[in-house]
Amino acid sequence: MGGSVVAVSSNAVYSFSKPNRESITLLAGLGVEGDVHAGVTVKHRFRMRKDPSQPNLRQVHLIHEELFDEVRDAGFEVAAGELGENVTTRGIDLLGLPVGTLLRLGDEAVVEVTGLRNPCAQIDTFRKGLMKQVVGRGEDGKVLVRSGIMGVVVTGGPVRPGNPVEVELPAGPHLPLEIV
Repeated sequence: MGGSVVAVSSNAVYSFSKPNRESITLLAGLGVEGDVHAGVTVKHRFRMRKDPSQPNLRQVHLIHEELFDEVRDAGFEVAAGELGENVTTRGIDLLGLPVGTLLRLGDEAVVEVTGLRNPCAQIDTFRKGLMKQVVGRGEDGKVLVRSGIMGVVVTGGPVRPGNPVEVELPAGPHLPLEIV
């Protein structure tokens, strides 16, 4: 099971969107080199106000490019990096992965999946009405969050568009992703 990296993005300052780059470097235990969200402890501004000593389970944000196709069908134009993700992938059901899945990005980098991205009101500020496209309810009434997944860097290395992404599932039982 695998896919590919479509785009990589980072930003040294807090902003909703992140500019696309030719490559990014993942640093073990920290995140994306030079990105404002890199660090051992939480770097998300809201979470830092609550408890700045929390471990950073959100070092790398990944989104599946297929989401952009789906929201385009609903009238929303969204491109790689615009929802604040670091890595945009294609060909992998990121939202269906269990906690602890290892994603091998390119030849060296490995990211361990920690959970779902917590969608925030900035999504509607970016594109009014987009939040309803990335958060909804399934047929069973359960809330569905489709704004990407988060992970921590296990092994550092460069990541570029075109790199393969290999998926290594953890030993069972598999735990579904929850918001981190």
